[in-house]
Amino acid sequence: MASARAMTSTRLLCLFNATAAGSIKTLARTGCRVCLTRNMSSSPPRLQGCMSAWIIDQYGSNGVLKYTEETTVPTISSATEVMIKVHAVSLNPLDVAMRGGYGAKLLKLRRDPLSVMDNDTEFPLILGRDLSGVVVDCGSGVTHFALGDEVWAAVPPWKQGSLAEYVTLTEYEVSHKPKVLSHIEAASIPYVANTSLSALVNGGGLCRDSSSNKRVLITGGSGGVGTFAIQLLKAWGAHVTVTCSQNAVGLVRGLGADEVLDYTAGDVVEQLEMMEKFDVVFDGVGGDTEEWAMGLLKPWSGAKYVTLVTPLLLNTDSMGLLDGTLNAGFSLQSKAIQSLLSSGVFYRWGFYAPDGPALDEVSKLVDAGKILPVVEAQFSFTQVPQAFQKLEKGHARGKTVVRVAEEDDRQTEELVQDSSTETVESVQETAKQS
Repeated sequence: MASARAMTSTRLLCLFNATAAGSIKTLARTGCRVCLTRNMSSSPPRLQGCMSAWIIDQYGSNGVLKYTEETTVPTISSATEVMIKVHAVSLNPLDVAMRGGYGAKLLKLRRDPLSVMDNDTEFPLILGRDLSGVVVDCGSGVTHFALGDEVWAAVPPWKQGSLAEYVTLTEYEVSHKPKVLSHIEAASIPYVANTSLSALVNGGGLCRDSSSNKRVLITGGSGGVGTFAIQLLKAWGAHVTVTCSQNAVGLVRGLGADEVLDYTAGDVVEQLEMMEKFDVVFDGVGGDTEEWAMGLLKPWSGAKYVTLVTPLLLNTDSMGLLDGTLNAGFSLQSKAIQSLLSSGVFYRWGFYAPDGPALDEVSKLVDAGKILPVVEAQFSFTQVPQAFQKLEKGHARGKTVVRVAEEDDRQTEELVQDSSTETVESVQETAKQS
């Protein structure tokens, strides 16, 4: 109820904003800040300028994860940013890799281009790429979001992550959360959605209008990316074949896969070679997959092999920024030329690319019932190390989610509601005086 009242107040605010004069518009835009000020001042003293978060101050195994209540609350630093109170976060294999230092050199350069000239440390770092939460502050130029909006987002890997009470992102990296999902369910989707869309659209050349009856093979289809990609492709009308282990067959069939092959039972490559060839192979496994998967594609017909397992960050970590980038670029170019000349097949790399507008389209599919969240396990915010341990075991059957906000959710929503009411009353009063 509190959330619904907050949304009603937000709509009233927008109405006054649309009908009042310039000074009223300025007040309406800055109304979001009332919420943050009230929320922070109503919180315990430790939260006046700090928040709880899980950080790392060195790279390594699970032992480097540290809980702190002294992390500085992120601030709005540009007109297009929004601050989000995080309710839930999901973990991804990327988080485990980044904890160990994966991509450290390139990501540090992306955070601060001048870091190549000095030895400044990138620590402390907050991990976590997915989130679902509520907007509590807005920059003056934000047009798509308002105080109290429920949102979801995927955090760029060069920004501080979502395993914290608050996150600040640009409005272009954020999307309105699907209405039919809880925060826990919603947190399971943004990263895998942005990764799948980036790979399938940019790499595979697929989209809603071009996927009908296209044959797509997904290797490793039971994890987060795989379970999302199956549903997305089926919503687009594609024919989907998936490889997975025996105990995940029921899951991927339930998500709509047309054909499912158990890679633990017999020679899966031999079985695939007996099938009609594919238009796209979406590889989330890597290793020797490309050695046999390229031959499964339709020759000389624009077919594409797209892999998420690329050497770019590994190379820059081990060889340095310049040598690593050049080596990775040469590898991509040579494989692309070889596959194109030998069989007319395109060889592509897929990357995680946070994109708020893309999530808007996913939200519509979720609300229409065409994409379901797949949550395998839940952990409280105090159990983040256990959540990482679960993820490291592999053989995922969906996503692992961390509940960040629990007991204080209702209090926060009430504070948002109270602040919204105060802002609307201020707008009314100013309108009378104008």
